[in-house]
Amino acid sequence: MTRAATKLPSARAKTQAAAALRAMTDLPGAARPGELRLAPRKGEEIGVTIPKEAIELLLEVLGQMANGNAVTVVPVQSELTTQQAAELINVSRPFLIGLLDNGKIPFRMVGAHRRVRLADLTAYQEADERQRRAFLDELTHDAQKHGLGY
Repeated sequence: MTRAATKLPSARAKTQAAAALRAMTDLPGAARPGELRLAPRKGEEIGVTIPKEAIELLLEVLGQMANGNAVTVVPVQSELTTQQAAELINVSRPFLIGLLDNGKIPFRMVGAHRRVRLADLTAYQEADERQRRAFLDELTHDAQKHGLGY
């Protein structure tokens, strides 16, 4: 997988993203375009049909940019290096390797290097989030049961 350098959007890009997001979200859901009109040069306009899923992704990207966040798009079938995978889930590389070696996340070896499928990494994150929420729900329930004010 080729990875573009991650950089934060400029102030101008944030402003443009916010304006584009407002313009697109002000449309009623049914009226959101499946076709966008682009003006590559002054006085020229072309129509481009875009799948609904891509428009939803575009709205998410614009929202993140408007908030000043960098955005990276990674194909789901991608394989990541351990460094890329660790960065994506915001853990250290040694911690990620521990997860791999303990069988928490599947991986394959390419020569002497581990490769992690993005789909497997995402599945791990979702399962970890569900487990964390269940534990917090249990703690909250216990606190309420004992009158601790939560």
